[in-house]
Amino acid sequence: MLINIYTHPKEQEEEESMAGNALILEKLRIGLAEFELASSPVTSIATTNVSRNAVQSLLITDNTHRFFARIGPNLEASPALKKVESFRVHRVTGDGRCMFRALVKGMAMNKNLTLNPREERDNADELRLAIKEVLCDNAKERHQYEEALIAITVEESLKRYCQRIARPDFWGGESELLVLSKLCRQPIVVYIPEHEHTRAGYGSGFIPIAEYGADFGKGSKQGKPKKPVKLLYSGSNHYDLLV
Repeated sequence: MLINIYTHPKEQEEEESMAGNALILEKLRIGLAEFELASSPVTSIATTNVSRNAVQSLLITDNTHRFFARIGPNLEASPALKKVESFRVHRVTGDGRCMFRALVKGMAMNKNLTLNPREERDNADELRLAIKEVLCDNAKERHQYEEALIAITVEESLKRYCQRIARPDFWGGESELLVLSKLCRQPIVVYIPEHEHTRAGYGSGFIPIAEYGADFGKGSKQGKPKKPVKLLYSGSNHYDLLV
């Protein structure tokens, strides 16, 4: 006996929407998609410079904010983020604090200061705990870092994140750079080794892939422009400092 199963158009549309959202979250999880945040209302993705391969726009709301997260594998980058540059690499201890260590080391060097190993470790822990304070312990300040909150809660609950960041071996990444660039009023540029980017696996330079807090490098009435801290991210989930 042949049985025909009929799905109501509205139910089918809901199922397709759920499948589409699941695809988006999976692409975010494995790093094939990125967020591009814009205040609502925004123009259609079809009218922007976002790549045609963009997956779709995901509307995210809460009680006080409304904005779009444009998601796509190849978001348009500025020319400054496409050139190969040359620096010296300052190696950083890989104890789980490497991103925080590299950042405090870079900020100190920008002020012509040198940190001993203990100062570097203690200052790195202070940065980590400062993030915990604004994201986990202060509900009023938390909403100033919406981009970071979105990036965090794509993969885990905020409660779970707050438990993890309390540990000294917590690994920092993009979410934490979003917070620290604003909290420290510090421009930060992340690079990858050129040889990890080219198909042939060659090259001794470094390619910028992300920039945070760029406005703090321009100067304002609140202070002089700051030199960016340049971080090197390698495929082994490790950060070093570039100078």
